[in-house]
Amino acid sequence: MWFLVALPAVAAGLLAFAYVRARRAHTRALEERGWLLERERETAARNAVDAERARIAHDLHDIVSHNVSVMVIQTGAARQVLATSLNEAEAALLAVEAAGRDTMAELRHLLGLLAPKADGFEDDALAPQPSLTRLSELIDRIAFAGLPVEVRISGDPYPLPTGLDVTAYRVIQEALTNALKHGDGVRAEVTVRYAPHALRVEVLNSGPSVLTGSGRPVGVDGEGRGLLGLKQRVAVYGGQLDARRRLGGGFRVRAKLPLERP
Repeated sequence: MWFLVALPAVAAGLLAFAYVRARRAHTRALEERGWLLERERETAARNAVDAERARIAHDLHDIVSHNVSVMVIQTGAARQVLATSLNEAEAALLAVEAAGRDTMAELRHLLGLLAPKADGFEDDALAPQPSLTRLSELIDRIAFAGLPVEVRISGDPYPLPTGLDVTAYRVIQEALTNALKHGDGVRAEVTVRYAPHALRVEVLNSGPSVLTGSGRPVGVDGEGRGLLGLKQRVAVYGGQLDARRRLGGGFRVRAKLPLERP
């Protein structure tokens, strides 16, 4: 009789012990999985920043080599006409001065923040330098891929420092690429505003409303790998980048790049 009475209690104790052990094992597994996911996110973020820094290094190489070539050519031209045409010599020397100022500005912004790419190879090494003056070519490629794009230019366009020009182009390029991948393909809008002391760019695209919870968001709260790299690039110039889903649907990317104009 005693055995029959004690047996259920022993069985219940064993089951409770087994449950506690299983619960603890499950909790440890969840903690380890969360740790691994966090490490993967950190690694992905570091890789994105490293990749963007490598691209900036490539851009810097193009900027410096171009401006130094201009300085050498214009200096040679000034030397040849110095004795016969002071006006032409002065124009050549002014071009040298402008190229030198641009180069120094880029060096101040980028020097010390760069890391070379591991394999030393860039797929687009022979491509023309990105620039807002080549924006129409990008728009045509995006439209040909299936996303109509409307472009608005506000203010009077003026020459931009080369690195800042490249940065503005990259912001638009990344935003339109994300819109092409994750939007609904109906339309996108690009606005470039030339203000006295800042360049502003904005890219809007249509898509499912965030209120419905449908559609695939671009990253998490705008923190996709490409956008992380853009924030790093824009921050080099003391600028700000904001990227987020729109309540009415789609996505918005805004960047403000401060300028020092004479």
